[in-house]
Amino acid sequence: MKATVIATFFGVFLTCTYTAKEATKKTKKAKLYVPQIDCDVKAGKIINPEFIAKCPPGCQDVKHRVYGTDIYASFSSVCNAAIHSGIIDNTGGKVLVQKVAGHSGYRGSFSNGVRSLSLPRWRESFLVSEGKPRKGVTYPSTLEYSSSKSTAVKSEPNKPEQDLKGTKSADPANTSEKASDQGDTARKEHQTTPVLTPATEMATTTPTPTTTTTEPSTTVPQPTTTPAAPRTTAAPAKARPGLHRGRDMGSSSVHPAYASVVAAAASAQHQEPVATFQRAASSPVHLAMEIDSWKPGLSLFDTGFSSKEELNPKPLESISQGNQNCKVDLSFLMDGSWSIGKRRFQLQKRFLGNMAQALGIGSAGPLMGIVQYGDDPSTEFNLKTYANSKDLRNAIEKIQQKGGLSNVGKALSFVNKNFFLDANGNRGGAPNVVVVMVDGWPTDRVEEASRLARESGINIFFVTVEAAAQSEKQNVIEPNFVDKAVCRTSGFYSINVPSWFSLHKVVQPLVKRVCDTERLACSKTCLNAADIGFVIDGSSSVGTGNFRTVLQFVANISKEFEISDTDTRIGAVQYTYEQRLEFSFDKYSTKQDVLNAIKRISYWSGGTSTGAAISYASEQLFSKSKPNKRKIMILITDGRSYDDVSVPAMAAHQNGVIAYSIGVAWAAPDELEAIASDPAKEHSFFVDDFDNLYRYVNQLIQNICTEFNSQPRN
Repeated sequence: MKATVIATFFGVFLTCTYTAKEATKKTKKAKLYVPQIDCDVKAGKIINPEFIAKCPPGCQDVKHRVYGTDIYASFSSVCNAAIHSGIIDNTGGKVLVQKVAGHSGYRGSFSNGVRSLSLPRWRESFLVSEGKPRKGVTYPSTLEYSSSKSTAVKSEPNKPEQDLKGTKSADPANTSEKASDQGDTARKEHQTTPVLTPATEMATTTPTPTTTTTEPSTTVPQPTTTPAAPRTTAAPAKARPGLHRGRDMGSSSVHPAYASVVAAAASAQHQEPVATFQRAASSPVHLAMEIDSWKPGLSLFDTGFSSKEELNPKPLESISQGNQNCKVDLSFLMDGSWSIGKRRFQLQKRFLGNMAQALGIGSAGPLMGIVQYGDDPSTEFNLKTYANSKDLRNAIEKIQQKGGLSNVGKALSFVNKNFFLDANGNRGGAPNVVVVMVDGWPTDRVEEASRLARESGINIFFVTVEAAAQSEKQNVIEPNFVDKAVCRTSGFYSINVPSWFSLHKVVQPLVKRVCDTERLACSKTCLNAADIGFVIDGSSSVGTGNFRTVLQFVANISKEFEISDTDTRIGAVQYTYEQRLEFSFDKYSTKQDVLNAIKRISYWSGGTSTGAAISYASEQLFSKSKPNKRKIMILITDGRSYDDVSVPAMAAHQNGVIAYSIGVAWAAPDELEAIASDPAKEHSFFVDDFDNLYRYVNQLIQNICTEFNSQPRN
């Protein structure tokens, strides 16, 4: 009997053990899938803030551009950046990508067979590391893209691993956050099953596993479970010591400061790229370095980026063409702070409604969106939400007051990073305009945020109401904040109104100013506001092969600019003892035509009279430059001139020509400095061999833009 019991018990034990092992096997079989991405996929096109992806073999190619070292701009190729950093090699492999906020500069370098390029500024960055899951983080098996694709993404299995500002009639009881959303976020997910037809892919979706965001102090953003909402709200910033005083209060209090770079990235999940330069569909900032490639580089801003938190347009009664004499993309920053009070907030809404009516909103005219700010900014609706004045006015009437402080600087940063995107209706060819409504004064600093916005091509207007009285000025955190924020300090970009009750009087003057596109100075950037004349040494010492290398250098520089009749124009002169006008500024009005013309330039051969060539370029090119254009001469030579260069160069400088000199091989350093504008070290370059010219393309572009952005603003 005892033996039977023991046998029975042993049998049950074996059965349970077997069952447990089988269950364990089944559990182990439940593997996550690592999506496979193509070599040309850029980090900015993937919405997920943190993900693991598998790169295919063969991504180590110059056409897959990489910008930065260790930390990369988000329009870099993910896979080639991983090769550059040494995470994978050209055979491919898994890589962990973590999004972080943009940086003020990216350093190019040569590493692991990949040459990365430099860039002055970009709004979003990413880090790459070994493709192993971090503990406690669940990674998506499906990647969300900011623009639709027509093919399925392959997949690979993987193991899971307040204080108040001075108030006039603050009424917090009658203010609240918006009560209803305007629509769910519209975005396409790409199914990551092995083989799908396009039709099947459109009909199939897979939920993306996510995890809760950790505290803002973490180094990189984590995937979150917060659903996308049409109202995009910036993350609360960590407070830092700093005082502001209420206009009607004697006490002081700590005001919020900007969030850290990484905390901002973590809270926003995905930030779309803000460029140093103006957003436009044709803005070319890819620094192409191939010696033999004559194809123009892809546009930096024509990369299909779209906002994760895209606002769905409301059904419109009609789509108006609008006032075609006022084609601007306009964002109003609406003051929702407690200091404004309920009644004045209603007056502000009435003013915005009157502006919408007076502007003549329409698809071929002005488009208008609104961001409300208090402690933190949030988008009420974007540029494409409403396409006629009537619908826009009705939407403005429904806006509810946020409350909080008057953090204008934070609101400007938010608009710069999140508002003027293609996904939000930004049209590229229309100037970007921000009108900031301020009751009294801001409770944070605006200078740095405004500078970054201006360098992105945003025209900032301020409408200040009931400015600080003499006795209140000691409470203002940043004196003269308006002059520090606007594009020019001439008064064109600022209007002060003594009372909210007289705000209606400035409707027509403000409409006239924002529609005067010729005076919107910030729409002019370093990439679209120049006449660039190349002066090319065609002497016998250069040789046919090296001359083709010089032409490629000229083409690589030219393709970085926005070329048209109204934007940057390109001209070229070749010289030996004599000079020849290859083409003038008004000859070609498209980038492709310019690049083709450069390619057709034939090698001349002869002596080297650089001084005479500078005088010739001044007469034949720059004397015919448009008054509103910056005149830039880029001279390339390989030897000492037979004539004097200092007098012709000085004459060109006095006529407003900004001269850059590039010397190769036997070029004389003293002549290069004489030709270059001051400071010479920033305007002259020397390389020992023609094949090294490409090294200075990005540096030259950066110097041109740095100089442009440092121009006086009065």
